[in-house]
Amino acid sequence: MNPIRFGTSGWRDLIADTFTFANVRLVTRAIAEYLLAEGADQPQVVVGYDTRFLSEAFAAEAATVLAAHGIRVWLTDRDVPTPVVAYEVIRRGAAGGLNITASHNPPEYNGLKLSGPTGGPVSPAVTDRIEKRVQELLAQPEVQYPSLAESEAKGLVTRIDPRPMYLNRLRELVDLRVIAAARLKVAVDLLYGTARGYLDEILREAGCDAFTIHDERNPAFGGLAPDPSEANLQELTTVVRTGGFHLGVATDGDADRYGIIDRDGRFIEPNYILALLLRHLINTRGWRMGVARSVATSHLVDAVARPLAISIYETKVGFKYLGELITQGKVALCGEESAGLTIRGHVPEKDGILAVLLVLEMVALAGGESIERLLDTLYAEVGGAIYARRLNLHLTQEQQGRLADRLKDVPKRVAGLAVAEVNTIDGTKLLLEDGSWFLVRASGTEPVVRLYLDAHSEAQIEELTAAARTFLEV
Repeated sequence: MNPIRFGTSGWRDLIADTFTFANVRLVTRAIAEYLLAEGADQPQVVVGYDTRFLSEAFAAEAATVLAAHGIRVWLTDRDVPTPVVAYEVIRRGAAGGLNITASHNPPEYNGLKLSGPTGGPVSPAVTDRIEKRVQELLAQPEVQYPSLAESEAKGLVTRIDPRPMYLNRLRELVDLRVIAAARLKVAVDLLYGTARGYLDEILREAGCDAFTIHDERNPAFGGLAPDPSEANLQELTTVVRTGGFHLGVATDGDADRYGIIDRDGRFIEPNYILALLLRHLINTRGWRMGVARSVATSHLVDAVARPLAISIYETKVGFKYLGELITQGKVALCGEESAGLTIRGHVPEKDGILAVLLVLEMVALAGGESIERLLDTLYAEVGGAIYARRLNLHLTQEQQGRLADRLKDVPKRVAGLAVAEVNTIDGTKLLLEDGSWFLVRASGTEPVVRLYLDAHSEAQIEELTAAARTFLEV
């Protein structure tokens, strides 16, 4: 059996291979023992799940294991977004949250996300302890646990509907009246995920003419991964282009990531959305606190922050590192190029529903202007365009071995530009003399090596991509 490992966003594995009921019970037992060792009298844990195959059954198993250890469980009464679990943890003062989800991964996967008492992902030190304990438990006989019905009868498991309180929080964070006044026509792709009844409902409440697709539960996700990427939003793109919509919006399987389609059908990279929303929050809220991004995220955010003397924090990849800065009150906005963001006063976890609402508020205030126009205005303000790109490199083991050797000896020049700095906070990032850069980093959840780039023109990003591939010999 493959070892159970937590990546940048929880434990994910193939259903019926490593992600089994027995292993969910083992991991949950290790989590329960960890929580009890932390000293709380009777810890409380919020347990949720997504729309994947058997997710509610896996959640029920996790709930019974926690209850058997004397932990009080708040079990959601339907599939829920990850940010909803995070908010419920904070609202109830729970010791943590456990969500059965593989987020945006393909349908044959499921997973388990573990939140700490702040609502954000737990630290690697915690997951290391849990992984180690799971390996120890594998050598022991499996424990038999009471049924869910028995745990409910004892008052240890209680069903909850966290939706009303979460939607109330969104109403406090976003100006729905501004959105309503703009009378926006919005196409919504829920990708068969957990945002149904959340995003679509609040858009209609905000006065949007919302047309929704893929708003039913389908554990096969229509044959695609529930990832709001350009490739997976082709149907939404067609709907936007042919229907005269101001925007197309989407969220992933557990609604912690977002996708944005401009009125002309153009997919807007999350890198650009982060910079636009930072500018929007500065202008509308007057927020001059710090901004945080992962090392793989475009420096367009920096270009907005730097002239205003706003502190810029760079972290490893993984929202746990960004969320800590929200918890510490250091930043107004944090985000990553893989379509995750949150803002001050909210959960230290990605929230795709909030992201979509903030984009709509921004567009509404601009009188329904296109994202492309808003981006052109931003480029004019910061002194020029910045283009971002991410490529997935599927390498053989032999190529990966050569890659490791190549990264030990980085060049002094790339694409005719001097290498000004080498950043190894997470992967290998070569910053060039004109501010462009590329980063090479192995994925924490998939068998690929990722190449991230920033450049000042489309031509330069092509040149830089070619130079990076030559250097990497791929």
